[in-house]
Amino acid sequence: MGDTLEFSDIYQEVKGSWNDGRLRFSKQNVVYKSSKTGKVDSIQAGELNLAQWRRVCLGHGIKLGTSSGHVYKYDGFRDTDFEKISEFFKANYKVELTEKDMCVKGWNWGTAKFSGPLLSFEVNDSTAFEVPLSNVSQCATGKNEVTLEFHQNDDTEVSLMEVRFYVPPNQSDERQDPVEAFAENVLSKADVIQATGDAVCIFKELQCLTPRGRYDIRIYPTFLHLHGKTFDYKIPYTTVLRLFLLPHKDQRQMFFVISLDPPIKQGQTRYHFLILLFSKEEDLSLTLNMSEEDVERRFEGKLSKNMSGSLYEMVSRVMKALVNRKITVPGNFQGHSGAQCITCSYKASSGLLYPLERGFIYVHKPPVHLRFEEISCVNFARGTTTTRSFDFEIETKQGNQYTFSSIEREEYGKLFDFVNAKKLNIKNRGFKEGMKGKIDEYSDSDEDQHDAYLERMKAEGKIREEGNDSEESDGESDESFNPGEEDDDIAEEYDSNASASDSSEDGDDSDDASEKKKPKKPKVVKEKKERKPRKEKKQKETGGPKRPMSAYMLWLNSSRERIKSENPGISITEISKKAGEMWRQLGKDEKEEWDTKAGEAKRNYEKAKQEFKESGGGATSSSKKESKKSGGKKEEKKRKSASADKDRERGGGNDSFKSKEFIETSESSSDSDHKSKSKRKKESDDDDEEEAVSTPASSDEESD
Repeated sequence: MGDTLEFSDIYQEVKGSWNDGRLRFSKQNVVYKSSKTGKVDSIQAGELNLAQWRRVCLGHGIKLGTSSGHVYKYDGFRDTDFEKISEFFKANYKVELTEKDMCVKGWNWGTAKFSGPLLSFEVNDSTAFEVPLSNVSQCATGKNEVTLEFHQNDDTEVSLMEVRFYVPPNQSDERQDPVEAFAENVLSKADVIQATGDAVCIFKELQCLTPRGRYDIRIYPTFLHLHGKTFDYKIPYTTVLRLFLLPHKDQRQMFFVISLDPPIKQGQTRYHFLILLFSKEEDLSLTLNMSEEDVERRFEGKLSKNMSGSLYEMVSRVMKALVNRKITVPGNFQGHSGAQCITCSYKASSGLLYPLERGFIYVHKPPVHLRFEEISCVNFARGTTTTRSFDFEIETKQGNQYTFSSIEREEYGKLFDFVNAKKLNIKNRGFKEGMKGKIDEYSDSDEDQHDAYLERMKAEGKIREEGNDSEESDGESDESFNPGEEDDDIAEEYDSNASASDSSEDGDDSDDASEKKKPKKPKVVKEKKERKPRKEKKQKETGGPKRPMSAYMLWLNSSRERIKSENPGISITEISKKAGEMWRQLGKDEKEEWDTKAGEAKRNYEKAKQEFKESGGGATSSSKKESKKSGGKKEEKKRKSASADKDRERGGGNDSFKSKEFIETSESSSDSDHKSKSKRKKESDDDDEEEAVSTPASSDEESD
């Protein structure tokens, strides 16, 4: 047996929600890490004093108890895991793993026992259910009833709101009410926040971004109290997951972020993050409401009774000591401007994205924290509105996608190097190669590969800089140009526009006008590219043999009815999906049978096609189309000639007699018409020339 035992897909129940994770048994401790929140539970081997193996809803589970009274329950084990876990516990923990049966009778009358942080309801010495008292938010008493209300979890579809226990009166002991005794046992372990005693310290009028407003923060030994003008929030330190201290991009402000699970609520709004904004120039002298001995004993040198410094340092230092969690700060990343963050937009709101050593955090609306271990892949996408920016997309293993847009393209190189160094999967790099192997191999491959997108961005930046330099040089030449001092050069350059005789005739006025005029920049005429002639479309052969089916289509036609009978009510699209899966699972021998049938069908098709061409079937369709085109042109000519005859009949009918004035005017008009028609003929195509020749002459031309 090895030194460790590891199990994946182990579930832990948190307020009615099953969170999966990984569980590891080692000689020193038991460690469980949640895949959803990243929270780590560590139990030292010397503290274990209870281990039970139970049959639960998700297979089998383990209940572990410690000497300090804490209870941990993990489900999702298999029946075959019992032996190796039991042997490991005996060898390393000196604790026997006992089997415990649960009561499944469904009775609602039994005995309530308080064991540490659990309320156990037992029927005939078998546990029916257990209630973690830390989930209790309120306890109310009646005549013979005790009502327990629970904290709600937003991740669950159905939540347990309350449970009522009927407590019968105890006639033997009249001095103590059994209902009150039951309620006292519940409240001693319940997570009911009661502001008793004095606060350790108070911070006045701190600017809070989420929830928005200015709040007084009162620090108590077990919870944090936010007191505002409209709302009050009480936050237990047990709900604090992480602490972040992030510098603003302007280097004059600091963000202090507190991650909460479960979040604080205001109506239907949930606040998973508490974000405070401080100015670096704001200082504070702080005195704790405790004696020096109590401060030294409780905080072990992390805090002192009298402290002074920047306001954000005081708040972060006090929170770190009370919550007992590390403060996360940005790592070695530096953007294009030298800041440790990137300006971007998320859900139409501008904010800052901080690349950390183990994840990304976006501040501030809405705040988002993404750990590297829950990221499936990232993607660098082209900006939708402009080419001066790009989008950074993050896709998680749960299928959620986060798009941070409007990032300046100067940040691309720094961000790409950071993502590459952290060995995250990049979606739009080497995608086809990555599909051949596993995801891990895909993420680590092509690290030194040539990045065409980065090279293109650099080239565009150089072009833009050169364009700016040329504009500056043009501006300098315009300012230094003085038309009064360089008359000779102007005369030589603009001889075609203004001659010497014109300037002498105009006199002084022309000299003044020439001084006001500025030389125009010569227009650059772009060379027109010759268009390539369009490719003629292949004409379909009508009446020819049909193309043969592929091996897959032949198999599908023969198997369609069988798929329908095996899957009643299946749609047409689902049939094709199902057939594709079945075809991929076929063996080589079965596929060879259909390949031979497809080859035979193809040979028959080639033979029939050859016979069809020899009989003259392929040329008939093209000849028909040509005859249609020629016939259409003849009909158009007939129509035009008929319309011209009608116009002549309307004009008077007798074309032989014309007056002298009419003949002269007709000669002049016919000359002009003749010139205009000759111009049109030069500019028109061959088809237009044929139409002009076919049309009859007008009455004016006949008079000539």
